[in-house]
Order: sequence, then structure tokens, then C-alpha cells
Amino acid sequence: MEVFEKAKTVRLKSHHDKYLVADRNEESVIQDRRHRDSKAAKWTVEFVEGAHFVIRLKSCFGRYLTAADEQHLLGVTGRRVLQTMPKKLDSKIEWEPVREGNLVKLKTRYGNFLRANAGIPPWRNSITHDIPHRHKDWIFWEVEVLEFRQQEPEKVPRSADADDDDLTTFNLTSSTVSAPSSAEGRLIYYAVGDEKGRVDDSVEWPSFYFKGHSLEELSEKLEEETGLEDIIVCTRNPLNHSISPLRLALPPNNSTMHLLLLPSTSQAAREFLPESSSTAD
Repeated sequence: MEVFEKAKTVRLKSHHDKYLVADRNEESVIQDRRHRDSKAAKWTVEFVEGAHFVIRLKSCFGRYLTAADEQHLLGVTGRRVLQTMPKKLDSKIEWEPVREGNLVKLKTRYGNFLRANAGIPPWRNSITHDIPHRHKDWIFWEVEVLEFRQQEPEKVPRSADADDDDLTTFNLTSSTVSAPSSAEGRLIYYAVGDEKGRVDDSVEWPSFYFKGHSLEELSEKLEEETGLEDIIVCTRNPLNHSISPLRLALPPNNSTMHLLLLPSTSQAAREFLPESSSTAD
């Protein structure tokens, strides 16, 4: 909480070195690196009267960072985070800062945390709130103070008809997420190919650290990361971009790998499947 007490405006930098940005549609919230110096990455800090342990964050459009109830993607954990101007200034727009070393987690009244996502679109660069079971470092934020307060902050009251019980819901869920530790294992970059095995090389490939040792473990991890099933894990020649399935043991010494993933139903993947499989009814 201390980092916000003297702050008038802040920027929030995610684990992916991208900034929390209010989209110009005045509804969405994303993470973005290019607009770090724009007003869209600037958030005004408000304190809530009678609740010294929570804050509100207001975008350049005068709308509040809001933990919405609806899912971000159907069937996927994680609820939407929006910028809204609700009729009731209630706990949906309130966040409890939880300090972890030099970083901060922002907790909702439900015990969820503000999370910056990576992966394949539309997951990449999205912002959600949930309790992560993987990628626990994705909920850590670095706070950059842009303007300091010259006097004691004004406390903004909650709406008169807001549910008083909301205040008691903060701090009920203990934090079980530890601070990020040094990465261990092999760094894996991956991309999902289209029908012909092509990928967009103009965008940054998502990555993760892999601590396993077998191709089977790696394939399971990649399916978990992408949400795909029955993928063929391939390597790509950096010179001519020719694709080859990864069938042998992983390279030694935990060397970094760049992998191309092909859905088994794609045209490119069928070239690598046994003839009996590709011709089966």
C-alpha cells in the first residue's frame, strides 16, 4: 500500500514488460509496450473513505479499472477487466494492493488478482482477474509513480446505496502466491501454424520455461499452454523455413528452442502423419 500513498498518478508494468493501458474505446483494458508514454497508460490513484486498505484507479477517460463478473473467454478461467463509470461506486472498482518485495499484486474483493496474459491471440495482451494456478508471476506489477501528491489524498466516499458488506470481503482470502523466483529450465518459444504451417514472424512468440526432459512432457505442456489437442511439435529451419517434426530427444544443456506447432488436422501436419492415419476414414 505504501507505494500508492504518495502517488497521484502511476503506470503499471506487467511481468511481460508491458503497461496497463486504457483502450481508446473507453471500455477495454489491455497491456501494451508502444504506448507507455501516452496518457492511456497513466492511472490516477483514488483512496476510498473508510477503507484505508483499498484504492481506485481512474483512466485518462475518467473511467475506473473494474473487475467485471463475466468471463473473458467462454470456457476459460479468468474474468474480464474493464474501464467503467458505474452508477454505484462500489467494490467492483476497488483494488487491494498486496506488496511482494518491489512488486505489487492488486486483489479484488473476490480474492482474485489483476493478471496480464500472454499466449496466442485472443489471449495475448489481455487483462483478466482470477486466482492463477500456473503463470503465478503474471499477477505481479511494477508501480512507476509519475506524479507525487503534494498533500494528503482526498478520500472519495462510496455510493450511499452500495453494499456495506463489500468492505468486509477484502482480506478474507489469504495470498498463497509467492513472489517470482529466478527462472529455471529450458526457455521455449512457440507459435501455432496455419493450415499450411505459416506463422506471423512480425509478432513476438509467446514463451515459457520448461523443466521437463522428454518430448512427451513438452508436448503435454504445449497443449496445456495453447489449449489445443493432438498437435505435432516441429522445428523450423531458420534459413529456408522448412519444417521438420521433433521426434528425437530434446537438445542437451537446456538450450533455448523455437517450436512450430501444427494441429494434426492441418494440411501441413498431414504430410508428417503415417499414410494409414492420413487415409483412414
